[in-house]
Amino acid sequence: MYAIQYKIPLLLLVSTAQLTIVLLITAAVFLFFIALAVIKMYKLKAENKRLTQSDAFKDEVDNGYKDFTDGHLYDNR
Repeated sequence: MYAIQYKIPLLLLVSTAQLTIVLLITAAVFLFFIALAVIKMYKLKAENKRLTQSDAFKDEVDNGYKDFTDGHLYDNR
C-alpha cells in the first residue's frame, strides 16, 4: 500500500523561527495598546479626582437629606 502524498505549496510552509517572530511582533503590539490604555486610565482618574475636588462640583452636591413626605399627597397633619 502506498502512502498518500499531499502536495503542499511551499508558500504555506512556515518555519518555527518565522512563526516565533510573527508571534513576538503581535505580542509587542498588544502590549503597546495595553500600556496605552493603562496610561489613559490613570490620566482620566487624575482628571476625575481634580474635577470632583473643584468648587463647581461642591456647589452642585446636595447638602443634606430633605424630607419629602410633608407634601400634599401625604396626610401628615
